[in-house]
Amino acid sequence: MGGPPLLSFPCELLALLLFLLCLQDFYKFDNIIVHSFAMVDQITEEKENALMPDISPSSAPQPFLPVLAPSPMATPFFNSSIPKLSGQCILNFSAVDSLISTTAVDCWTSFAPFLANVICCPQFQATLIILIGQSSKETGLLALDSTHANYCLSDIQQILGSQGANSDLQEICSVHPSNLSEGSCPVSDTDGFESVVDSSQLLTACGKVDPVNECCSKICQNAILEAARKLALRDGGLTTSMAINNTLIQHSSKIDSCRSIVLRWLSSRLDPSSAKQVLRRLSNCNVNGVCPLDFPDTKGVAKNCGNEIKNDTACCHAMENYVSHLQKQSFITNLQSLGCASLLGLKLQEMNVSTNIYSLCQISLKDFSLQVGTQESGCLLPSLPSDATFDPSSGISFTCDLNDNIAAPWPSASQASSSSCNKLVYTLSVRIFQWFNLNFKSC
Repeated sequence: MGGPPLLSFPCELLALLLFLLCLQDFYKFDNIIVHSFAMVDQITEEKENALMPDISPSSAPQPFLPVLAPSPMATPFFNSSIPKLSGQCILNFSAVDSLISTTAVDCWTSFAPFLANVICCPQFQATLIILIGQSSKETGLLALDSTHANYCLSDIQQILGSQGANSDLQEICSVHPSNLSEGSCPVSDTDGFESVVDSSQLLTACGKVDPVNECCSKICQNAILEAARKLALRDGGLTTSMAINNTLIQHSSKIDSCRSIVLRWLSSRLDPSSAKQVLRRLSNCNVNGVCPLDFPDTKGVAKNCGNEIKNDTACCHAMENYVSHLQKQSFITNLQSLGCASLLGLKLQEMNVSTNIYSLCQISLKDFSLQVGTQESGCLLPSLPSDATFDPSSGISFTCDLNDNIAAPWPSASQASSSSCNKLVYTLSVRIFQWFNLNFKSC
């Protein structure tokens, strides 16, 4: 037929272009916004079901999906009460108005237990740090005494609750008045801090944090640790032997307390929005590095899938029944799902399950997360920090990465010791391979 000839690209160039697109996709995640959740009847489990662990409500949510947040006009459901403040807190809440509003949505009453690990608690803890940091511009203090810490934590909970947040955030996120104090750090004011720490060096390292590379390069994290070490060493705060041993320093209570002081000072030198970005990206390294799920006893799966599998159907039924209990706990990120899949696989291998039952039973990474209503599709949250949003017409929404349908990888010895950095590379490489295989088989 007539017309200009079709352009032809070498496969190598296509692969490069796809890699760049995949990196862009890593930031966007081809997001699907979940705008509605239908309330489903709470699933009643038989007490004699040995699969279910005995877990307290504070450690694992009950197996139902939260209802969509209603419009603020629906006064019977929307908590718009005026917060009852103590009048004794010295912190400047107006300096972090926007952060408080974001935290209230991230920790919305129905969603907080399900989003606690990935969104709610990191945001709540960042808000507390920034609140003290911003207030230090007026008070010069980077910590509160025990009396004011009690008042201020109660006040912030009251303010958040008045905007729709869960009333049990202190329990859900394990936050106590001591988290607002100086702990065992010998320095608790800005003058003392700046007389010990190289402020410009700290700001250079942490003024902006790379959302992808920081967890591996630890440029900011190392700068924070070095500053915390200097604070802890002030006035003989640590012995010489401890100063030499980095492992002891990193895990000492003084270092942990001084790390909090460093983060508060850093938050005082950045605007609240930038400080939030830095803190959430730092905490994200810890979030993605740990599987937050509670695993029930694997005996049922081992009985049907151990050694040589005699009945594939019985094995997969046992595995699907087991995974269904994981799907009632919480939303997790892409990287967390890799860690959870690896951890469960290793537990099963210890029970003499040698066959890759993830492949046999078609278990995907999404199967490890809370399932989204009647869609029967797990919602894997983005591995980068994200927030929920509130709209008067549609309620609470948050971003799910529902386009990733990656099979759960059966762990090998090398995967068992892999870090979150390696998991990130693994996720990207799998997506590139799948994308290339799907669209350019002719190459």
